[in-house]
Amino acid sequence: MAQSHSETIRFEDVSYSVGNVEILTNISGSIMMNQITTLVGPSGSGKTTLLKLCNGLISPTSGRVYIDGQSIDTYEPVELRRKIGFALQSAPMVRGTVYDNLTLPLSLQGKKLHKKQALAHLDTVGLAHHFLTYNVADLSGGQRQKVSIARTLINDSDILLLDEITSALDQTSASDIEQLIHKMKDIHGKTIIWITHNLNQAKKLGDYTWIMANGKLVETGTIDILDHPTTEAARHFIEGGQA
Repeated sequence: MAQSHSETIRFEDVSYSVGNVEILTNISGSIMMNQITTLVGPSGSGKTTLLKLCNGLISPTSGRVYIDGQSIDTYEPVELRRKIGFALQSAPMVRGTVYDNLTLPLSLQGKKLHKKQALAHLDTVGLAHHFLTYNVADLSGGQRQKVSIARTLINDSDILLLDEITSALDQTSASDIEQLIHKMKDIHGKTIIWITHNLNQAKKLGDYTWIMANGKLVETGTIDILDHPTTEAARHFIEGGQA
């Protein structure tokens, strides 16, 4: 694996607590630009919390998060949301049509999404143009997830945060989404952090991986560490096969 990629997100001794409960403890590490980094670990290990720190939905209790070398707390919130997109497993939608959902990121900025732009984003995610007028309530799970990703791309975000976006999909729909995300990296040069509960998916898709347990980052490296972990905590998780 080439090591020439620059870092795009850096954590320096980041901890996060809610009341007296520490969710993340002393997280330090870098996410590499234009690569897919899979984030794996047992349920409750802090993976989603880590993603929320990446786009400012929450702030560290201590430590610093840097985006492209700039401390995250110096970004304007609107600028940060444009730079970093977030797609969730549930693919939440507003009531209405696919177009209503695609235009949402721009409407929040007082802008309008032109039909030609909307159709181009449907092309990107592999949805036919006629879906633009569909009510989102009539979409399948895979179609909703594609709309969710297209909406995430409206701001042309450099970084995509994906939280178990295929876990509720059938195999065909999941495969479609996986191919789409690879295209986002290979053709559009996106930096992607993907939480997945599926170790086979992580091995298939990732360039790098972070393994978390009990709110700590227990091992990081190129994707082959999932086959050859060096720490006891990582080995315990991988041998258990649960995320």
